Amino acid sequence: MINENIKNIAVFGAGVMGNSIALVFAQYGYNVRLWSRTQKTIDRAVGLIGSTLKSMSEYGRVSEDKIPGIIDRILPTTDLSKAAERADFVLETVAENPDIKKELFAKLNELCSKDTVFSSNTSGLNIFDIIEVDNLERVVITHWFSPASIIPLVEVVPGEKTSQEVVELTGNILESLEKKPVFLNKFVPAFIVNRIQNAINKTFLEMIDNGWAEPSAIDLAIKYTLGIRLPIIGVAQSLDFAGLDLMNKINQHLGIKSPFLEEKVNQGLLGTKTSKGIYDYGDRSETEILGKRDRLFFKMIAHLEEIKAFEPV
Repeated sequence: MINENIKNIAVFGAGVMGNSIALVFAQYGYNVRLWSRTQKTIDRAVGLIGSTLKSMSEYGRVSEDKIPGIIDRILPTTDLSKAAERADFVLETVAENPDIKKELFAKLNELCSKDTVFSSNTSGLNIFDIIEVDNLERVVITHWFSPASIIPLVEVVPGEKTSQEVVELTGNILESLEKKPVFLNKFVPAFIVNRIQNAINKTFLEMIDNGWAEPSAIDLAIKYTLGIRLPIIGVAQSLDFAGLDLMNKINQHLGIKSPFLEEKVNQGLLGTKTSKGIYDYGDRSETEILGKRDRLFFKMIAHLEEIKAFEPV
Protein backbone atom coordinates (compact mmCIF):
# COMPACT_ATOMS: atom_id res chain seq x y z
CA MET A 1 0.00 0.00 0.00
CA ILE A 2 1.55 3.29 -1.11
CA ASN A 3 2.05 6.27 1.16
CA GLU A 4 -0.69 8.78 0.29
CA ASN A 5 1.69 11.75 0.38
CA ILE A 6 4.30 10.15 -1.87
CA LYS A 7 3.29 8.69 -5.22
CA ASN A 8 6.15 9.36 -7.64
CA ILE A 9 9.57 7.87 -7.01
CA ALA A 10 12.74 8.66 -8.95
CA VAL A 11 15.68 6.26 -8.67
CA PHE A 12 18.97 7.58 -10.03
CA GLY A 13 21.42 4.83 -10.87
CA ALA A 14 20.18 1.61 -12.48
CA GLY A 15 22.91 -0.78 -11.39
CA VAL A 16 22.56 -3.74 -9.03
CA MET A 17 20.92 -1.72 -6.25
CA GLY A 18 19.03 0.81 -8.35
CA ASN A 19 17.07 -1.63 -10.50
CA SER A 20 16.20 -3.79 -7.50
CA ILE A 21 15.01 -0.82 -5.44
CA ALA A 22 12.92 0.44 -8.36
CA LEU A 23 11.30 -2.99 -8.58
CA VAL A 24 10.36 -2.93 -4.88
CA PHE A 25 8.68 0.47 -5.15
CA ALA A 26 6.77 -0.59 -8.27
CA GLN A 27 5.74 -3.86 -6.63
CA TYR A 28 3.97 -1.87 -3.93
CA GLY A 29 2.14 0.47 -6.27
CA TYR A 30 4.45 3.45 -6.66
CA ASN A 31 5.17 5.07 -10.02
CA VAL A 32 8.92 4.84 -10.57
CA ARG A 33 11.28 6.56 -12.97
CA LEU A 34 14.60 4.73 -13.21
CA TRP A 35 17.51 6.74 -14.59
CA SER A 36 20.97 5.88 -15.83
CA ARG A 37 23.48 7.78 -17.95
CA THR A 38 23.71 5.00 -20.53
CA GLN A 39 21.14 3.02 -22.48
CA LYS A 40 23.29 -0.08 -21.99
CA THR A 41 22.79 0.09 -18.21
CA ILE A 42 19.07 0.74 -18.67
CA ASP A 43 18.70 -2.29 -20.95
CA ARG A 44 20.55 -4.48 -18.45
CA ALA A 45 18.38 -3.15 -15.61
CA VAL A 46 15.17 -3.95 -17.47
CA GLY A 47 16.42 -7.49 -18.07
CA LEU A 48 17.37 -7.96 -14.42
CA ILE A 49 14.01 -6.65 -13.23
CA GLY A 50 12.26 -9.19 -15.46
CA SER A 51 14.40 -12.11 -14.27
CA THR A 52 14.02 -11.09 -10.62
CA LEU A 53 10.24 -10.94 -10.95
CA LYS A 54 10.27 -14.39 -12.53
CA SER A 55 12.24 -15.77 -9.56
CA MET A 56 9.93 -14.02 -7.10
CA SER A 57 6.93 -15.57 -8.85
CA GLU A 58 8.46 -19.06 -8.67
CA TYR A 59 8.87 -18.69 -4.91
CA GLY A 60 5.41 -17.23 -4.37
CA ARG A 61 6.68 -13.74 -3.54
CA VAL A 62 4.60 -12.13 -6.29
CA SER A 63 1.65 -13.35 -8.35
CA GLU A 64 2.47 -13.95 -11.98
CA ASP A 65 -0.55 -11.92 -13.07
CA LYS A 66 0.82 -8.89 -11.16
CA ILE A 67 4.11 -8.80 -13.06
CA PRO A 68 2.96 -6.81 -16.12
CA GLY A 69 1.53 -4.08 -13.88
CA ILE A 70 4.76 -3.87 -11.88
CA ILE A 71 6.83 -3.51 -15.04
CA ASP A 72 4.43 -0.89 -16.42
CA ARG A 73 4.92 1.26 -13.31
CA ILE A 74 8.66 1.55 -14.01
CA LEU A 75 9.70 4.10 -16.62
CA PRO A 76 13.40 3.60 -17.54
CA THR A 77 15.11 6.64 -19.03
CA THR A 78 18.47 8.26 -19.75
CA ASP A 79 16.83 11.71 -19.66
CA LEU A 80 17.65 13.30 -16.30
CA SER A 81 14.94 15.96 -16.59
CA LYS A 82 12.31 13.36 -17.41
CA ALA A 83 13.38 11.20 -14.47
CA ALA A 84 13.23 14.12 -12.03
CA GLU A 85 9.88 15.39 -13.29
CA ARG A 86 7.18 15.37 -10.57
CA ALA A 87 9.38 13.31 -8.22
CA ASP A 88 8.11 13.28 -4.64
CA PHE A 89 10.93 11.10 -3.33
CA VAL A 90 14.40 10.76 -4.88
CA LEU A 91 16.66 7.80 -4.19
CA GLU A 92 20.26 8.07 -5.43
CA THR A 93 22.21 4.86 -6.07
CA VAL A 94 25.04 6.03 -8.34
CA ALA A 95 28.72 5.09 -7.91
CA GLU A 96 30.23 5.54 -4.44
CA ASN A 97 32.19 8.56 -5.63
CA PRO A 98 31.74 11.92 -3.85
CA ASP A 99 32.22 13.97 -7.03
CA ILE A 100 29.62 11.99 -8.97
CA LYS A 101 27.09 12.26 -6.17
CA LYS A 102 27.74 15.98 -5.71
CA GLU A 103 27.25 16.66 -9.42
CA LEU A 104 24.04 14.63 -9.60
CA PHE A 105 22.42 16.28 -6.59
CA ALA A 106 23.37 19.74 -7.87
CA LYS A 107 21.40 18.99 -11.04
CA LEU A 108 18.49 17.47 -9.13
CA ASN A 109 18.38 20.55 -6.91
CA GLU A 110 17.54 22.57 -10.03
CA LEU A 111 15.16 20.05 -11.57
CA CYS A 112 13.10 18.90 -8.59
CA SER A 113 10.58 20.67 -6.40
CA LYS A 114 11.98 22.28 -3.27
CA ASP A 115 9.76 19.87 -1.30
CA THR A 116 11.15 16.73 -2.92
CA VAL A 117 12.82 14.44 -0.38
CA PHE A 118 16.41 13.61 -1.37
CA SER A 119 17.72 10.26 -0.15
CA SER A 120 21.03 8.55 -0.85
CA ASN A 121 21.81 4.84 -0.79
CA THR A 122 25.47 5.52 0.08
CA SER A 123 27.02 2.69 2.09
CA GLY A 124 29.15 4.97 4.22
CA LEU A 125 29.86 8.42 2.75
CA ASN A 126 28.83 11.51 4.68
CA ILE A 127 26.51 12.74 1.98
CA PHE A 128 25.49 15.71 4.12
CA ASP A 129 29.00 17.18 3.83
CA ILE A 130 29.34 16.33 0.14
CA ILE A 131 26.25 17.60 -1.63
CA GLU A 132 25.09 21.19 -1.97
CA VAL A 133 21.30 21.53 -2.17
CA ASP A 134 18.62 23.86 -0.90
CA ASN A 135 16.86 22.78 2.28
CA LEU A 136 19.20 20.22 3.85
CA GLU A 137 16.27 19.41 6.12
CA ARG A 138 14.93 17.16 3.33
CA VAL A 139 18.12 15.11 2.86
CA VAL A 140 18.39 11.65 4.42
CA ILE A 141 20.39 8.46 3.89
CA THR A 142 18.46 5.26 3.16
CA HIS A 143 20.95 2.41 3.00
CA TRP A 144 19.46 -0.70 1.42
CA PHE A 145 21.05 -4.16 1.30
CA SER A 146 21.50 -6.44 -1.68
CA PRO A 147 19.37 -8.02 -2.95
CA ALA A 148 16.97 -5.18 -2.16
CA SER A 149 13.99 -7.24 -3.31
CA ILE A 150 14.69 -9.80 -0.56
CA ILE A 151 16.56 -8.24 2.40
CA PRO A 152 14.07 -6.41 4.67
CA LEU A 153 16.45 -4.02 6.45
CA VAL A 154 17.02 -0.41 5.40
CA GLU A 155 19.22 1.83 7.56
CA VAL A 156 17.86 5.37 7.88
CA VAL A 157 20.52 7.95 8.74
CA PRO A 158 19.71 11.62 9.39
CA GLY A 159 22.12 14.52 9.02
CA GLU A 160 22.45 17.31 11.56
CA LYS A 161 19.86 19.36 9.66
CA THR A 162 17.51 16.56 8.57
CA SER A 163 14.02 17.28 9.89
CA GLN A 164 12.24 14.75 12.08
CA GLU A 165 9.31 15.01 9.68
CA VAL A 166 11.48 13.72 6.82
CA VAL A 167 12.87 10.91 8.98
CA GLU A 168 9.36 9.81 9.95
CA LEU A 169 8.07 10.11 6.38
CA THR A 170 10.98 8.02 5.11
CA GLY A 171 10.25 5.36 7.72
CA ASN A 172 6.58 5.32 6.74
CA ILE A 173 7.46 4.91 3.06
CA LEU A 174 9.78 2.00 3.82
CA GLU A 175 7.13 0.34 5.98
CA SER A 176 4.67 0.67 3.09
CA LEU A 177 7.15 -1.51 1.16
CA GLU A 178 7.14 -4.04 4.02
CA LYS A 179 10.75 -3.12 4.76
CA LYS A 180 12.19 -2.87 8.26
CA PRO A 181 13.67 0.62 8.76
CA VAL A 182 16.27 0.92 11.51
CA PHE A 183 17.05 4.49 12.56
CA LEU A 184 20.49 5.75 13.56
CA ASN A 185 20.60 8.71 15.94
CA LYS A 186 23.16 10.46 13.76
CA PHE A 187 25.67 9.85 10.98
CA VAL A 188 28.61 7.54 11.65
CA PRO A 189 30.79 6.09 8.85
CA ALA A 190 29.57 2.66 7.63
CA PHE A 191 26.43 2.93 9.80
CA ILE A 192 25.43 -0.20 11.77
CA VAL A 193 25.63 -3.31 9.61
CA ASN A 194 28.70 -2.51 7.51
CA ARG A 195 30.53 -1.22 10.59
CA ILE A 196 30.00 -4.56 12.33
CA GLN A 197 30.66 -6.51 9.12
CA ASN A 198 33.94 -4.62 8.64
CA ALA A 199 35.06 -5.67 12.13
CA ILE A 200 34.20 -9.29 11.33
CA ASN A 201 36.04 -9.13 8.00
CA LYS A 202 39.12 -7.61 9.64
CA THR A 203 39.27 -10.41 12.23
CA PHE A 204 38.60 -13.09 9.60
CA LEU A 205 41.47 -11.91 7.40
CA GLU A 206 43.79 -11.53 10.40
CA MET A 207 43.19 -15.18 11.30
CA ILE A 208 43.79 -16.32 7.71
CA ASP A 209 46.91 -14.19 7.22
CA ASN A 210 48.43 -15.50 10.46
CA GLY A 211 47.63 -19.10 9.62
CA TRP A 212 45.48 -19.55 12.73
CA ALA A 213 42.58 -21.26 10.94
CA GLU A 214 41.32 -22.20 7.49
CA PRO A 215 38.49 -20.18 5.89
CA SER A 216 36.14 -23.17 5.96
CA ALA A 217 36.83 -23.73 9.67
CA ILE A 218 35.98 -20.11 10.47
CA ASP A 219 32.76 -20.31 8.46
CA LEU A 220 31.71 -23.47 10.29
CA ALA A 221 32.52 -21.89 13.65
CA ILE A 222 30.34 -18.88 12.84
CA LYS A 223 27.47 -20.88 11.32
CA TYR A 224 27.25 -23.26 14.29
CA THR A 225 27.26 -20.49 16.92
CA LEU A 226 26.54 -16.91 15.86
CA GLY A 227 24.48 -18.15 12.91
CA ILE A 228 22.11 -19.80 15.37
CA ARG A 229 22.18 -17.23 18.16
CA LEU A 230 22.24 -13.81 16.49
CA PRO A 231 18.96 -14.12 14.54
CA ILE A 232 17.20 -14.81 17.84
CA ILE A 233 18.96 -12.74 20.51
CA GLY A 234 21.05 -10.28 18.50
CA VAL A 235 24.11 -8.62 20.01
CA ALA A 236 22.59 -6.70 22.92
CA GLN A 237 20.65 -9.66 24.31
CA SER A 238 23.73 -11.87 23.88
CA LEU A 239 25.41 -9.62 26.44
CA ASP A 240 22.38 -9.80 28.72
CA PHE A 241 22.43 -13.61 28.64
CA ALA A 242 26.18 -13.74 29.27
CA GLY A 243 25.85 -11.30 32.18
CA LEU A 244 26.88 -7.67 31.93
CA ASP A 245 29.09 -7.99 35.00
CA LEU A 246 31.02 -10.84 33.37
CA MET A 247 31.30 -8.93 30.09
CA ASN A 248 32.60 -5.89 31.97
CA LYS A 249 35.29 -8.00 33.68
CA ILE A 250 36.32 -9.46 30.32
CA ASN A 251 36.55 -5.93 28.90
CA GLN A 252 38.74 -4.84 31.81
CA HIS A 253 41.04 -7.81 31.22
CA LEU A 254 41.31 -6.84 27.54
CA GLY A 255 41.89 -3.18 28.32
CA ILE A 256 38.54 -2.13 26.84
CA LYS A 257 36.50 0.55 28.58
CA SER A 258 32.75 0.93 28.00
CA PRO A 259 31.03 3.66 30.05
CA PHE A 260 27.67 2.23 28.91
CA LEU A 261 28.48 -1.23 30.29
CA GLU A 262 30.06 0.09 33.49
CA GLU A 263 26.99 2.20 34.25
CA LYS A 264 24.69 -0.81 33.86
CA VAL A 265 26.84 -2.87 36.22
CA ASN A 266 27.02 -0.06 38.80
CA GLN A 267 23.22 0.14 38.72
CA GLY A 268 22.95 -3.60 39.32
CA LEU A 269 21.39 -4.18 35.91
CA LEU A 270 23.26 -7.34 34.98
CA GLY A 271 21.04 -8.91 32.33
CA THR A 272 18.63 -11.82 32.46
CA LYS A 273 19.72 -12.89 35.94
CA THR A 274 18.37 -9.60 37.34
CA SER A 275 15.49 -9.42 34.81
CA LYS A 276 16.91 -6.17 33.51
CA GLY A 277 20.08 -5.26 31.66
CA ILE A 278 20.24 -3.69 28.24
CA TYR A 279 16.68 -5.01 27.84
CA ASP A 280 13.91 -5.03 30.45
CA TYR A 281 12.49 -8.54 30.86
CA GLY A 282 9.64 -7.47 33.12
CA ASP A 283 8.47 -9.84 35.84
CA ARG A 284 9.63 -13.00 34.07
CA SER A 285 12.02 -15.25 35.97
CA GLU A 286 15.44 -16.15 34.61
CA THR A 287 14.18 -19.71 34.09
CA GLU A 288 11.30 -18.47 31.92
CA ILE A 289 13.58 -16.25 29.84
CA LEU A 290 16.17 -18.99 29.30
CA GLY A 291 13.45 -21.52 28.50
CA LYS A 292 12.04 -19.34 25.72
CA ARG A 293 15.52 -18.70 24.32
CA ASP A 294 16.40 -22.40 24.28
CA ARG A 295 13.16 -23.41 22.54
CA LEU A 296 13.89 -20.87 19.81
CA PHE A 297 17.46 -22.15 19.49
CA PHE A 298 16.23 -25.73 19.00
CA LYS A 299 13.79 -24.57 16.30
CA MET A 300 16.51 -22.55 14.58
CA ILE A 301 18.94 -25.49 14.51
CA ALA A 302 16.26 -27.81 13.12
CA HIS A 303 15.36 -25.29 10.40
CA LEU A 304 18.98 -24.66 9.40
CA GLU A 305 19.64 -28.39 9.21
CA GLU A 306 16.49 -28.91 7.12
CA ILE A 307 17.54 -26.34 4.50
CA LYS A 308 21.18 -27.51 4.65
CA ALA A 309 22.36 -24.04 5.67
CA PHE A 310 25.47 -25.38 7.39
CA GLU A 311 26.86 -26.48 4.02
CA PRO A 312 28.50 -24.02 1.59
CA VAL A 313 26.00 -22.48 -0.84
